[in-house]
Amino acid sequence: MIQEYPIRVLPQIAADEQHLRTFLVREKGIDNRQLKAIRIIKKSIDARQRTIYINLTVRLYINELPTDDEYQHIEYPDVENCPNIIVVGAGPGGLFAALRLIEQHMRPIVIERGKDVHERKKDLARISRQQVVDPESNYSFGEGGAGAYSDGKLYTRSKKRGNTEKILQVFCQHGASTSILTDAHPHIGTDKLPKVIENIRNQIIKSGGEVHFKTRMDGLIIKGNKVIGITTHTGEEFHGPVILATGHSARDVYQYLAAQNIEIEAKGIAVGVRLEHPSQLIDQLQYHNKEGKGKWLPTAEYNFTTQVEGRGVYSFCMCPGGFVVPAASGPEQVVVNGMSPSHRNSKWSNSGMVVELRPEDVDGEDVLKMMRYQEELERICWLQANQKQTAPAQRMEDFTRRKLSSDLPTSSYAPGLIASPLHFWLPSFIGDRLCKGFQQFGRQCRGFLTNEATIIGVETRTSSPIRIIRDKTSLQHIRLQGLFPCGEGAGYAGGIVSAGVDGERCAEAATNYYRTCQN
Repeated sequence: MIQEYPIRVLPQIAADEQHLRTFLVREKGIDNRQLKAIRIIKKSIDARQRTIYINLTVRLYINELPTDDEYQHIEYPDVENCPNIIVVGAGPGGLFAALRLIEQHMRPIVIERGKDVHERKKDLARISRQQVVDPESNYSFGEGGAGAYSDGKLYTRSKKRGNTEKILQVFCQHGASTSILTDAHPHIGTDKLPKVIENIRNQIIKSGGEVHFKTRMDGLIIKGNKVIGITTHTGEEFHGPVILATGHSARDVYQYLAAQNIEIEAKGIAVGVRLEHPSQLIDQLQYHNKEGKGKWLPTAEYNFTTQVEGRGVYSFCMCPGGFVVPAASGPEQVVVNGMSPSHRNSKWSNSGMVVELRPEDVDGEDVLKMMRYQEELERICWLQANQKQTAPAQRMEDFTRRKLSSDLPTSSYAPGLIASPLHFWLPSFIGDRLCKGFQQFGRQCRGFLTNEATIIGVETRTSSPIRIIRDKTSLQHIRLQGLFPCGEGAGYAGGIVSAGVDGERCAEAATNYYRTCQN
């Protein structure tokens, strides 16, 4: 017999299987000899009161053992002799599109401008050590996309567009911990995600697909109103329907589309700063305990949101026990992002603190104006940083008091910080709202607004600044058949899981399109 129960237990009970078994036997009146196995189905933390509880959904196997796996395995067929579909970009949108194509007996040809996930890591180290940004291999470009070295968080609110559970199961099949199937805010970790990505690539190749690194798409091959392939900077051409999953920082792709009068539109974004606290302080605040997280709790997370003068101000991509990283993708840019290793055990916790920016907030009719806004803010930040990858920074409370910080706390940001009056040079639309947002968050959580925290500029790559307009039903571009704008870079996703879901949907649409054309 199998039974499921929602239960609420103390952290030390949830952390130990024997303690959990004892609790269930006592509370549910089960004979311990008959309880053959316990499986945790869902897990979340309730930290609203001083006593912290763990909410669990448990599945109990009484007088029988589990016969099913924790996740559903997919058998990927050999597609070496199947029709080709081109996938531009090896981020989550592109990789999950490729896997779904294989499931449907189509052959993916993956084109990635950057390097494989391991070679890419060497270029990331050069940013911190030598202040050198490779425009084709950085935190945005390369196998795995922007998510590969910026945390691997798998939490999404976008559950209406596809099967998010399947995305998590595919990650598990390729090496991720099965804890991502149960945690309320699942997370793989920057230290473990690269191996998972490599396993996905190996599966694509094993099934007969192709993956081409250091190969940048330079243009689409268009015949009439149909896209029939791509050209690349290597001089090669690849022919077939095209899934365009180039990520939110492929500005050359946006410029190409605009120059070719391929329909795109400006899209709202959010820009601001990265906020870094000592992780011990966030643990104390969130768990209402001067001892912090103690032995049984994970490093604490937070989520803040408010409205200031008609625009949202909120935390974004919170990284407990993590690091702030340099995320520029080209010259004359300083951009920051955050990441955490799987154990979330650094001395710092950080998150983006951003302000909603809508197209009507930026002057002009240029379809690329939101991208231009990003570029200008990143260039100002680069100038403030003395034209290096050191980042301008200010103590949090000094920022709200409009006071230059005479010194700065120690930071996880490896290239280094430089004291700078962000309150002065950030656009008032952003800076003033951030200031009021910080004050509101300080009232909500006493101790959060503190000079122990550092704001680091600038966070601009929260999402795509444009949307490549596609038909809602066919997922093709509204004018060009055979072109399937995909994922976060196309303006249809907001993170690893939602990009993966959109990749699967685009793969299904591209397959249907190809088969319809053959009939």
